[in-house]
Amino acid sequence: MEIVIIAQDEKKELMTEFCIAYYATLSKHHLCSTGTTGKIITEATGLPIETLLPGEGGGVQQIASRISYDEVDLVFFFRNSSLENEYNEFDLALIRLCDTYNVPIATNIATAEALVLALGRGDLDWRLNMKSTK
Repeated sequence: MEIVIIAQDEKKELMTEFCIAYYATLSKHHLCSTGTTGKIITEATGLPIETLLPGEGGGVQQIASRISYDEVDLVFFFRNSSLENEYNEFDLALIRLCDTYNVPIATNIATAEALVLALGRGDLDWRLNMKSTK
């Protein structure tokens, strides 16, 4: 499966810990990430991650394009949780695209753990079946 990993600044450490904890499951899939997040996670875990541009530098738009072309099966998107940080247009567009194209997206650790456990059990294989019928 094609899995996207994005973590805004306040959540990069949490995302790294998540990837360490679920290394065995994540290592069986193709991972792609925005630039800085991908670099940090690769250095900490050794997971091979295709890195795109930094999020604010066009990486989120690259991921949005991949979602639109049905090239993404799952998104882990840990966003800053400070109340002062309003959702920006790119965050909302990415979430909307996942809704439009039926791409499971986790924006917090609780949902991410539920999805990664489902991934490990094969519960998300319906994404692959959907692609093979197109």
